[in-house]
Amino acid sequence: MREAEYPGGVVVDPTPITAGAKVTVLYYGLLAESGAGEVFLHTGYGPNDRWYDVYDFKMGKTTRGFEKTFDVNDPTRLNFCFHDSGGNWDNNAGSNWSFEIHTGNQ
Repeated sequence: MREAEYPGGVVVDPTPITAGAKVTVLYYGLLAESGAGEVFLHTGYGPNDRWYDVYDFKMGKTTRGFEKTFDVNDPTRLNFCFHDSGGNWDNNAGSNWSFEIHTGNQ
C-alpha cells in the first residue's frame, strides 16, 4: 500500500485494477476524521449511475485509517463510497469513486 496524501483520503492498491485480482481500499477521509468507530465500504459494479452487485464491506480499523481487501470479480467498473454506522455518508461530493477494471490483456 502506498503511503501518501490522496484526495478525499482514499487509496486504492493496486491500480490499475485487474478482474479476478484482489484490491485494497484504504480510507482516512471525512468519516474517519470525524471519529467514526465503524466504516463500511459500499461497492457496486457497472456504470456510475446504475450499480449492480451492490455490497457493503465492514472495513477494519488500522493505524492508517480503515482498510478492506476484497476480490474484484467483475470486468466492468468498480464504484464505491463509504458510510458509518450512524448513517453518515462520504460519496466524494456526489461523484463516488469509480475505477475501470482491466482484463489483464494488452
